[in-house]
Amino acid sequence: MESIDTYKTIEIPTSDILFKEKNSKFYGYAFPITLENEVKPVIDSLRKKHPNAGHFCYAYQIGTDAISYRTNDDAEPNNTAGIPIYGQIQSFQVTNILVVVVRIFGGVKLGVGGLISAYKNTAQQTLESARIIEKTVEVHFIITFDYKNINKVMRIIKEKNIAIITQKMEMNCEIEIITRKKNAEIIFGIFNSMFEIEIRRL
Repeated sequence: MESIDTYKTIEIPTSDILFKEKNSKFYGYAFPITLENEVKPVIDSLRKKHPNAGHFCYAYQIGTDAISYRTNDDAEPNNTAGIPIYGQIQSFQVTNILVVVVRIFGGVKLGVGGLISAYKNTAQQTLESARIIEKTVEVHFIITFDYKNINKVMRIIKEKNIAIITQKMEMNCEIEIITRKKNAEIIFGIFNSMFEIEIRRL
């Protein structure tokens, strides 16, 4: 079975989407992220943008093989905001993404069902407006070897059309390469079987 080495994400943050329900305003945003610590600065900037908002609810998902995700209701009733937002992330099959819905209360309570529906619809419309792209899962390797073996190494890199990220050519050479996940095992095997050449995954 061939392993899947592509995933869907968004390229750039979306423009805000406005969804209204019984005088409440829901603003939806989506941001591409790759690390959990990118979430707080985004929320902080949205708090400045919407000083009158009462709730900044969100969900995010990061990763391709090992998935990490989180949902946050931000003082809305349990599971009425974060989970419906995350449901849309799953529905659109995107990762490395943060979706935030900012609510400005309009004076009329929506009830649990109304909240779930409003957060879900806002997240859905936000993701519909996003530019979703397909990316390749890539693996980084470091190859280390003595300078005398440089021709052997470079020949393989050229033959296999491998991209070089960085290289340090001294007595002890070090090259960082990148390859698609589906080719990684083969590339590792080639260099690993070569005399006086070491390869390790980053």
